[in-house]
Amino acid sequence: MPSTAGDESPGLAALVEQPDFGARMLNILSRLGDAEDTECAVAQFRLALDLIGADAGLFHSVIRDEATRRSHRSLLAGDPVWASEYARGNWHEHDPWLRHALHNAEPVRGSELDVRPDEADFISVSSRLGFASSLIVPAPSPAGMSRVAVLALGSHRLGFFEHDGYPALRVLARALAMELNRWLLRAIRQELLARSGITPDEITLLRHEEAGHTSKMIGATMHIEAKTIDCRFQRLNAKLDAPDRRTAARIARLYGLL
Repeated sequence: MPSTAGDESPGLAALVEQPDFGARMLNILSRLGDAEDTECAVAQFRLALDLIGADAGLFHSVIRDEATRRSHRSLLAGDPVWASEYARGNWHEHDPWLRHALHNAEPVRGSELDVRPDEADFISVSSRLGFASSLIVPAPSPAGMSRVAVLALGSHRLGFFEHDGYPALRVLARALAMELNRWLLRAIRQELLARSGITPDEITLLRHEEAGHTSKMIGATMHIEAKTIDCRFQRLNAKLDAPDRRTAARIARLYGLL
């Protein structure tokens, strides 16, 4: 049964003030970033949630390859109905958590979010499915607005994140968001490499392109003709479904190949 505001479960302050709380969280974080697969990553995510007394957790990442093409990835440790509702409601267009992460780097409690009318259904359903009280934590990216990620921690208990203990949790939640982001980017990179068949030599080509080197310059470095470099870029562009080599290098950067 979901917890309520009046139950006798430990409060946030009591949880974070346990003598071994920090050490246990750090142990989880160190294992999470290097988790071998999704199952292991979610297992460590759940351990972190249990440690802080949260009922649900979501880490959501969006990569914008182009103006009209997006790649959504998430790790959900909570009620699977939430994911179904997210897809059914087309909430990626009405997600206040992602919107906050897109424009802010600071964590914020759900009660502090400026929710738009078109986001009301998102908040209502999320509140029923483990996020009655929530903490929203952006995971900043060097890719700026092209890659945005956010961690949401949730509790069935209203006001769970409003009381003493929040300052310490906010610091640890940031670390949790960054380790989840590290794991997910590594997984996305490995999937792209497996799907595209990109070779180490082709990654070297992409690094040259990112540095602004011409085919002639690259050819001189690799001791081959410029037209051969052009042919190799054509094959590389096809592997990344990119219209040109500049776009290919941008995609490679967004997906962690560079």
